[in-house]
Amino acid sequence: MSGLLALLDDVASIAKVAAASVDDVIGQAAKAGAKAAGAVIDDAAVTPKYVQGFSADRELPIIWRIAKGSMINKLVYLLPVGLLLSNFAPWLITPLLMLGGCYLCFEGAEKVAHALGFGGHHHAAHVEGDPEPQDPAHLEEQKAAGAIKTDFILSAEIMTIALAAIPPSNFWMETATLAAVAVMITVAVYGSVALIVKADDAGLALAKNGRLGITRSLGRGLVKAMPGVMWTLTVVGTAAMLWVGGSIVIHGMEVLGAGWLGHSIHDLSYAIGHALPQALAGFGEWVAKAVMDGVFGVFLGLLLIPVGEKLVAPLWQRAFGAGHH
Repeated sequence: MSGLLALLDDVASIAKVAAASVDDVIGQAAKAGAKAAGAVIDDAAVTPKYVQGFSADRELPIIWRIAKGSMINKLVYLLPVGLLLSNFAPWLITPLLMLGGCYLCFEGAEKVAHALGFGGHHHAAHVEGDPEPQDPAHLEEQKAAGAIKTDFILSAEIMTIALAAIPPSNFWMETATLAAVAVMITVAVYGSVALIVKADDAGLALAKNGRLGITRSLGRGLVKAMPGVMWTLTVVGTAAMLWVGGSIVIHGMEVLGAGWLGHSIHDLSYAIGHALPQALAGFGEWVAKAVMDGVFGVFLGLLLIPVGEKLVAPLWQRAFGAGHH
């Protein structure tokens, strides 16, 4: 009996360790995923356009197809590359992270310039003058493939940011944490996209078939609110990209020995925060730093727009075809 009790005690100890490890993985994955907020919001903001023009019954299958492609991007391609970098070339992580930050700044600044009426926008579904495929199946195939390629870039940013945010640990903990980040973010992004895409259909159904007046009013309100929701999502996504991208580049400069800008922003934001009442000092400091990081992101992105449009975009089109951006 004592042997059985000892065995049960050992099993309970192992279970506690396993549960603690799972908690650690989920906690680290949540923190790492939060660091990638800009790319995540951009991913959620970009994807709904890929189902525009399709019948309502094809929207969810297309989103499901893109979500599966996104999961493959993260788990099959990007996860092994990230682990190789972490274990054999960790010195490459900061430059790659800065490259991803520059891309976020470019994305955000291009959206700002486009909203102000300057330049084009590289998220166009096809190049002007390209014939639009008439076959719905062909069009669906083209849109899904383009969305998965766009997702690969955004997923690479997300996984690199997450990898840099994971505290030093063993190989299996890093693997489990990155895999958890991949699954959690993919489910969150494409689950949100599915809800956004179908929200107007749900509102329309409530408006037409609701038994109560309040239900029909709720449906009409939901339909009217969706354009504003999409606009808000785009604005928040753009701001998040500029803030996160700018902060990544500034932090990378510090790591590489050029910390003057980061130190100046830190000192100025500290002074602004502590000029406020004590209860608001921490929040004020955070807001000031986020704004300054975002302003830096705007200026950096504006400088990168000519590079992206004149050099990177033509090379990308030659490599993957004119229809993919």
